[in-house]
Amino acid sequence: MTRIDDTPPAWDERTQLTTFLDYARDTARAKCDGVSAENARKALLPGSPLMTMSGVINHLRWVEYHWFQVVFLGEEDRGPWTEEDPDREMRIAVDFPLTQLLDEYAEQSAHYRELVAGNGLDKQARRAVRNGRHVDLRWILLHLTEETARHNGHLDILREMLDGTTGD
Repeated sequence: MTRIDDTPPAWDERTQLTTFLDYARDTARAKCDGVSAENARKALLPGSPLMTMSGVINHLRWVEYHWFQVVFLGEEDRGPWTEEDPDREMRIAVDFPLTQLLDEYAEQSAHYRELVAGNGLDKQARRAVRNGRHVDLRWILLHLTEETARHNGHLDILREMLDGTTGD
C-alpha cells in the first residue's frame, strides 16, 4: 500500500491541518492492510469486547459523520448508535467485510475533504457541544486528528496481537 506523506505541500494552516488528518486516516487504513476477514472481527482485549479492527474503522467513520454532519452542519443524527447502545457502530462492524468498511471510510473522507475546502476554519458549528459552546471547523479538524491518531494506537496493538505485524 502506498502511503501519503505527513509533510504538507504548503505551510498555511488549512493545508497543515488537513494533511495531518489525511495522514492519520491513511495510517488507520494501512494498519488494516492484509488483515483477514476473520482477524478483522476478533476482539482480543478481555476488557474491551468491542475493540476489533472492524469496530475501530467503523467507529472512525461514524465519528467523522457525527462531527461534520451532525455538529458542524446541524443535520439530524442518523448514526447507528442509540441511547441503549451508544457504541453500536463498533458492535455492528463485525457484520460487514472490513474491505467494505474501509471503502466507505475512504469515500466519506473524500466527501469531507470537499466540505472542509468549502468552509472557513473560523466557521462555527451549527450545534453546540456538551458545554454549550459552538466549536469552529479548525477545532473539529484538530479533534478528529487526535481521535484518529489515538485509535491508530489501538489498531497498532490489535494488529500486532493478531499476526505480529508492526509498523509506523
